[in-house]
Amino acid sequence: MNQEFTVEQKNYLQGFAAGSSLSASLGGMPTFAGTLGLAPAAKPKVEQELSSPDSLQRAAQDRFLADGKALSAEEKAKRVLHGLDVWDKMLEHAQSARFPKGTDVFLFKFLGMFFVAPAQNSFMCRLRIPGGFMSAHQLAGVAELAEKFGGGYADVTTRANLQIRQITAEHTADVLMGLSEIGIVNKGAGADNIRNITASPTAGIDPRELIDTRPLAKQMHHYILNHREMYGLPRKFNIAFDGGGSVSALEDTNDIGFFAVEVGTGQQMPAGVYFRMALGGITGHEDFARDTGVLLKPEDCVAVAAAAVRVFIEHGDRTDRKKARLKYLLDRWGLEKFLEETVRHLPAKLTRFPIENCLPRPLVEKHGHIGVHTQKQTGKSYIGVVLPVGRMNVAQMRRVAELATQFGSAALRLTVWQNLLISDIADSDIPLVQAELEKIGLHWSASSVRGGLVACTGSAGCKFAAADTKRHAMQVADYLDTRVKLNHPINIHLTGCAHSCAQHYIGDIGMIATKVAVGEEMVEGYHVYIGGGYGAERGIGRCIWRDVIASDLPVRLELLLNGYVENRNDEEESFRDFVLRHPTDELKKMFEERLSK
Repeated sequence: MNQEFTVEQKNYLQGFAAGSSLSASLGGMPTFAGTLGLAPAAKPKVEQELSSPDSLQRAAQDRFLADGKALSAEEKAKRVLHGLDVWDKMLEHAQSARFPKGTDVFLFKFLGMFFVAPAQNSFMCRLRIPGGFMSAHQLAGVAELAEKFGGGYADVTTRANLQIRQITAEHTADVLMGLSEIGIVNKGAGADNIRNITASPTAGIDPRELIDTRPLAKQMHHYILNHREMYGLPRKFNIAFDGGGSVSALEDTNDIGFFAVEVGTGQQMPAGVYFRMALGGITGHEDFARDTGVLLKPEDCVAVAAAAVRVFIEHGDRTDRKKARLKYLLDRWGLEKFLEETVRHLPAKLTRFPIENCLPRPLVEKHGHIGVHTQKQTGKSYIGVVLPVGRMNVAQMRRVAELATQFGSAALRLTVWQNLLISDIADSDIPLVQAELEKIGLHWSASSVRGGLVACTGSAGCKFAAADTKRHAMQVADYLDTRVKLNHPINIHLTGCAHSCAQHYIGDIGMIATKVAVGEEMVEGYHVYIGGGYGAERGIGRCIWRDVIASDLPVRLELLLNGYVENRNDEEESFRDFVLRHPTDELKKMFEERLSK
């Protein structure tokens, strides 16, 4: 027993001791290493050395410091405590019913908890629902959590996601544990992370789609959850998969957008369905994703996306938050250099293929997310349910879950248009489901105005917003429905601040909130943009009016839309085509002449 340890045994025990935290937690008491005559583990530094998966982030920060640049406050906070390691701190706050302060507000967002004071003195919890695909059981579970710990409702977001609001300080952990128990994992739901993965909401049921994007959305989601380095970004990041169906995933507004294309026979590539990759979309900064020319097999998309994210982690700006999105790295480098760096993280080169050699994409149905639509499955249809500016109360959530279970496949699909689809309903049951939806105050049809009405949270729940966008959106819809008759669908977007969560620049009519001086007071108002679009109608809206008082907005939009109806070439001319046909000054004069009458 007195025999000395061998070199191999000492090495083993040294490694065991190095991983022990007893030295730090027990102060002067002897550690296991000390009893063996081995060197104690090194004491932790003030700025803790991050583990291997975090080395990519740390090295990127170090490069900026070596260049004599100052990191942003958020980057400094992440050097001291990684956001995924904030659980214990969140528990401490919950136990004493305290809200976070300083950079802790930012770090709590890594687990999806947003302290939204002064708009509401409470937390908003943003979920992660890959592709927007969730089970009826999960929706019922979210309803229970919203009733028990929140404000009794949930909001569908423009990333096909859900938010629970009005969570008190003591219940943050209760909500997160409850979500985990129903299979919703919130890691990276906010802060400098890859946000909820979006996909075609009609994936797998759309008769016109080129490919079902559900597997890709889920694979990307789980890749992120299981690779800690994916949480080391300099800013938020969006990824979307569009399968070429009748309802768009708005992939061209994402940092990485994959859109399905078909290659016919007689090309250099084998015939079949592929994905093209577009990069750098951020319409709040007036830019769409740029087609890279890269053509990918479906099974290669996740690996290529992960490689592109790693390049962004390594080289994205960590000093200026306003310039820390992928767009600005692409502006600085250009596409070619970015793709060269991406290939460094891949086993093979990327294939480039001219987009003109791909078959045309099937046309998007602008309001295909609303109403009854036939599925590719014989005898089945889906119903697009209209949610007033994306909101459902808990009773509505429970009943929708019951209807999806009783008449469908217990599956629900959230959309980027802030509504949901109930799929797999037998055609014979459609009238019954429609009637049941109406009983709970929800609808399955919408006017041309309401079908594309999108509004961010607004000042009622977000400290950045300059106006109560959801309330104003409903006022606009109520007013226009009785005064404007349109035979073309139209998208109207209201966003509360420059973050542009409601993507005002891509609406047929888009509005961004502002404060307007009226005498000595500042009141809620909007700048109004027209002519935006996405996909085949891609375009950034043009400002036609600035500083419109919120109470005047319904009348202004009535004049605008009725002016379009009276002056269009014919009934087939859409609002967007009408707007594109006229210079902004000419449109402004046309509408303001109506205003003066």
